[in-house]
Amino acid sequence: MATGKLINRGQRLGCVLALSVLALVLWGVPGAKALDNGLAMTPTMGWLHWERFMCNVDCKEEPNSCISEQLFMQMADLMVSDGWKDAGYQYLCIDDCWMAPTRDSKGKLQADPERFPGGIHRLANYVHSKGLKLGIYADVGQKTCAGYPGSFGYYDVDAKTFADWEVDLLKFDGCFCDSVDHLADGYKNMSLALNRTGRSIVYSCEWPLYVWPFYKPNYTEIRQYCNHWRNFGDIFDSWQSIKGILDWTSYNQDTIVDVAGPGGWNDPDMLVIGNFGLSWDQQVTQIALWAIMAAPLLMSNDLRHISPQAKALLQDKDVIAINQDLLGKQGYLLRKEDKFEVWERPLSNLAWAVAIRSLLEIGGPLSHTISVASLGRAVACNPACLITQLLPVKKELGFFEWTSVLKTRINPTGTVLLQIKRPS
Repeated sequence: MATGKLINRGQRLGCVLALSVLALVLWGVPGAKALDNGLAMTPTMGWLHWERFMCNVDCKEEPNSCISEQLFMQMADLMVSDGWKDAGYQYLCIDDCWMAPTRDSKGKLQADPERFPGGIHRLANYVHSKGLKLGIYADVGQKTCAGYPGSFGYYDVDAKTFADWEVDLLKFDGCFCDSVDHLADGYKNMSLALNRTGRSIVYSCEWPLYVWPFYKPNYTEIRQYCNHWRNFGDIFDSWQSIKGILDWTSYNQDTIVDVAGPGGWNDPDMLVIGNFGLSWDQQVTQIALWAIMAAPLLMSNDLRHISPQAKALLQDKDVIAINQDLLGKQGYLLRKEDKFEVWERPLSNLAWAVAIRSLLEIGGPLSHTISVASLGRAVACNPACLITQLLPVKKELGFFEWTSVLKTRINPTGTVLLQIKRPS
């Protein structure tokens, strides 16, 4: 959340191929030590309430959309019955506004008794009974972004509370912290406190988001404490918001891309597919680029009211497989042209994913031609490859040689997602 924050974010020879493969192997060696909790070895997938439901606590007037036990139980049911769990979406995550206004008499956080009458532990048991995992929200500062009790001074108490409740993920925000030093120390302390509980709890941080206005974050250090981390402000249900995140990510990719990998990921925020603000092509762009960026896939939508088209896009097994690829390397912007961007990501078994995004916001579909020799660090199609278009519709494009060109046709604001593999 971003409300009330600290600052109120080639030669075609066999030897060339051999050297290139060696370079990729070396490139795949992690350069930064990850948080040693054995979690998030691939990007986290699930559902998070914030963008769609925000801080709606008026259950009298809005009983079907207020932040309540009922909402999360309904979403848990649907995650199982409608195939989300089978697609890989495992974490059902509560964001801000679940708490009572004050701690209990023992200084522990407590859920709002009217909206969560069974408490968080009972909700966790329900979620676990569905084969899912429960995520919860807290804040490093004196208060959460919405003004509920923060964890400053209570890191061990709150970590133990979450473990006692059998929570599986903590989203830890950074509002109402009085200094960047306290902020950094707080994120470290909560990470250590969670580990001391002995429970496996994914730790989702917003640490770099809050320190960027003051100094360049030390991502090597952040990765040692967090499983994923937000860098940029909150996503909105708008194309402008998606563009802002992609522009920030590409501008800062030399800083953030190499640090990502199994156990620690850059988090560009929630998927807003299935809501109101994005066209179909823009929804394709979001899921395609989130797959390229090895981003956590945390939907924020209403699973009770989602179109079959949006559901099929979010559950696309080929796109999810790219996002969850075990090599664990984040993709990057390869080049930006007048009307297009080309992004690419290395995958397991010497495969690559490529996303070609149209920068046009006027007119109609436009053709784009690219030399396949330029893709995948010049080795993706050396000496030949098979290319499949995965989005916006799946189709086999066929066999290409290193000297071939690839021509695509892309709608304004849309993206074509490709997978490049070696012939078997």
